[in-house]
Amino acid sequence: VLPWVWGCLGATTRGLPASALQGDLLFLLDSSASVSHYEFSRVREFLGQLAALLPVGPGALRASLVHVGSRPHTEFPFSQHSSGSAVQDAIRAAAQRMGDTNTGLALAYAKEQLFAKAAGARPGVPKVLVWVTDGGSSDPVGPPMQELKDLGVTVFIVSTGRGNLLELSAAASAPAEKHLHFVDVDDLHIITQALRGSILDAMWPQQLHASEVTSSGFRLAWPSLLTADSGYYVLELAPSTDPGAARRQQLPGNATGWAWTGLDPDTDYDVALVPESNVRLLRSQHLRVRTLPEETGPELIVVSHTRPRSLRVSWAPALGPDAALGYHVQVGPLRGGAAQSVEVPAGENSTTLQGLAPGTAYLVTVTAAFRSGRERALSAKACTPEGERSRAPRPQPQWTGGREP
Repeated sequence: VLPWVWGCLGATTRGLPASALQGDLLFLLDSSASVSHYEFSRVREFLGQLAALLPVGPGALRASLVHVGSRPHTEFPFSQHSSGSAVQDAIRAAAQRMGDTNTGLALAYAKEQLFAKAAGARPGVPKVLVWVTDGGSSDPVGPPMQELKDLGVTVFIVSTGRGNLLELSAAASAPAEKHLHFVDVDDLHIITQALRGSILDAMWPQQLHASEVTSSGFRLAWPSLLTADSGYYVLELAPSTDPGAARRQQLPGNATGWAWTGLDPDTDYDVALVPESNVRLLRSQHLRVRTLPEETGPELIVVSHTRPRSLRVSWAPALGPDAALGYHVQVGPLRGGAAQSVEVPAGENSTTLQGLAPGTAYLVTVTAAFRSGRERALSAKACTPEGERSRAPRPQPQWTGGREP
């Protein structure tokens, strides 16, 4: 099977000294029974090789490993290992936990670990999560993953199975092509260098910068310049063409990020970060960010070729520079019952839904997934016709004598 790899080309590595980089990196490893022992060993080797390439050290990058199973389990906390080779050895020694694939529970646990001093996590440093999965989960992933991203955690996902493209695109940090990789388990080495470079980029204490850019907002992050006791920040945002419409937000001195929402699509915004310190003079930092074009579609659903047990659904596709990555079509009875889903790749705008019940009203929903991780959905009602009723054969007249008329 040829691997499908996103984002494995074009990544750069800064080649920076370890002393210039700080961050907490949490590996989330699917250790459940849904993963074969062979797959687990291949993923474990991949993470070990990745860790060996990272500048792990007490004052630099720290790493922790959490298993996904029936209950989350910490293999080692951030404070335990002080070199990449030590982290590699610890990962190689990790044993598979088995059990259910409760990824949502593990993500809630990971959020606590990433911000817990008892686990060796450090305040004010970049946080990165690398989740390696075969694509499935026994519990919801979206809400706990969004909580992590809302706290400024950069999320990378490596899927070695046939996971749901739309769900994983939404779970990964935006843009998906940089943070989501689909790779066959035997070809994980292909993305090692690219993923290393992306992790270092996420942890490099750069100046004020933007991420998670969508058509209606973006997230800002900056290095720790103040403390809660030494001052505060004033964050200013204004459309480049209308400086008078500025918005301002005051933040405490220990803040290192903020998310702007409710912005106009396809618009340039000028951002200023002004540190107000009572200890020393600090320069303000400036940045221009352009929001993505508006994500539109699907605009219209057409149901045709209705049969007692099937129907065809078509829709007007999402167009423009931010066209959809793909579509998720779901159909379920209006009066309740099991729903079925079909994945439709980008470039196609119709599919035939099979295995339906005759004479039944259905709700059909078409969801478009975009590179930003956001989704747009449209629904329509459809009814299958009654099937042909079986008819009893007409009785033939019986003649007892004489001629037939």
